[in-house]
Amino acid sequence: MQMTWQFWALASAGFAALTAILAKVGVADVPSDSATLVRTVVILVLVALIALLGREGFSPSKISARSYVFLVLSGLATGASWLCYFRALKMGDAARVAPIDKLSVVLVAVFAAVFLGEHLSLPNWLGVAMIAGGAILVAWR
Repeated sequence: MQMTWQFWALASAGFAALTAILAKVGVADVPSDSATLVRTVVILVLVALIALLGREGFSPSKISARSYVFLVLSGLATGASWLCYFRALKMGDAARVAPIDKLSVVLVAVFAAVFLGEHLSLPNWLGVAMIAGGAILVAWR
């Protein structure tokens, strides 16, 4: 059974929510960078197993040099994001940190329009603005 992108996006949101709650508890008595390292090792092992043993398999030779460059850059951005996120969780409430982190949704819309030439309709941009406003209101003290 093939799932839709909407299914996977909702699953991602659900797991991201669990990540925030579980990480907030896990980082309580641990330096944030150490917590990020533990999380990253777990992710590395899990994803390696899925990639190596899954249906798609892993074929490094089928990945172009351009794709490698952008995947490495994406990995660096992910690592930086996680380090910042865990540091924020260590210092702040999960219910306030997570919405600010989700301003990435707003930034993705802007970056996709500017750099990828993606087009959003007026209702789409209104939704982006509402996400930004909602994140700010939830994070407000």
